[in-house]
Amino acid sequence: MAVTENIVIKAAEIIKKSRKTLVLTGAGISTESGIPDYRSKGTGLWEKYDPTRKASLSALMCNPKEFYEFNLPRWSTYIDAKPNIAHRVLALMEEHGLIEGIITQNIDGLHIKAGSKRVWEVHGHLRTCHCMECGKSYPFVELKEQYEMGINPPRCKKCSGMLRPDVVLFEDPMGKDYYSALEALRGCDLLIVVGSSLQVYPVADMPRYAKKLIIINREPTPWDPKAALVSHSSAGEFFTKLAKALNLE
Repeated sequence: MAVTENIVIKAAEIIKKSRKTLVLTGAGISTESGIPDYRSKGTGLWEKYDPTRKASLSALMCNPKEFYEFNLPRWSTYIDAKPNIAHRVLALMEEHGLIEGIITQNIDGLHIKAGSKRVWEVHGHLRTCHCMECGKSYPFVELKEQYEMGINPPRCKKCSGMLRPDVVLFEDPMGKDYYSALEALRGCDLLIVVGSSLQVYPVADMPRYAKKLIIINREPTPWDPKAALVSHSSAGEFFTKLAKALNLE
C-alpha cells in the first residue's frame, strides 16, 4: 500500500508532540537490505519450516550438525548486509532527539551499522559466539570459518566444547537487553513499531507499555486496532517521506 502524504504528516505531528518515543523493529525493516523476513504470508521462512525444529535450543542440542547446516549459511549472509533508508532515518531521528532508542528483534546488527547509539538487541546478535562448556567468547566469524573447513558443529579451541551463536533461540531465556528494554519502556508516550508482525512473545507484548502506537508493517498486526496510526507499507517508503516531513534531510 502506498504511503499517503496525510499519513506521514500525521505521524510527524504525533512524533513531535511525544515526550518519550521508542522504536520497536522486526524483520520487515531489513527486507530492503536483502534479508528475508520470517512470517510474511507465502514468503516467510517460518511459513515453510517449523522454527521450533530448526532454530531452537532443542534443535541445537539434539542435532547440532543439522542446526548449523540450516542456519549458518543464512546467518552468514546477514554479516555483509548494508543498512537501508529506514535504518538511516531512525539513526537521524535519535541524533535529533526525536526517539530515545531502538528495541530490535533483529540479529543483523543493521541499526548499529546505521549509526544508532542506543539499541537493545532483544534476540541477540551475530557479532560473537561462545563455548557452551567453558564460556570462552569468539568472533562470529569463527563459526563460519570452522563450518567452511568441514568442522560441524564448530568447536572451542580451548576445551573442544560446542560453540553456539550469541542469539536468542526458541526455548532460550531472554537476555539482559530484553529486561533493559522493558525498563526503558517505562513512561513511554509513543512506541513506533516497524516491520514486526507482533507475533513472537514476549516481545509482542511490548506495545502495551506505551500510551500511543504508530505501526508500519506490510501486513496487519494484532495491535492495529489500538494504534493511533497504521501504515501497511514498506518501511523504506514510509521513512523516506517521514524524513522530509521531519526536516531531517
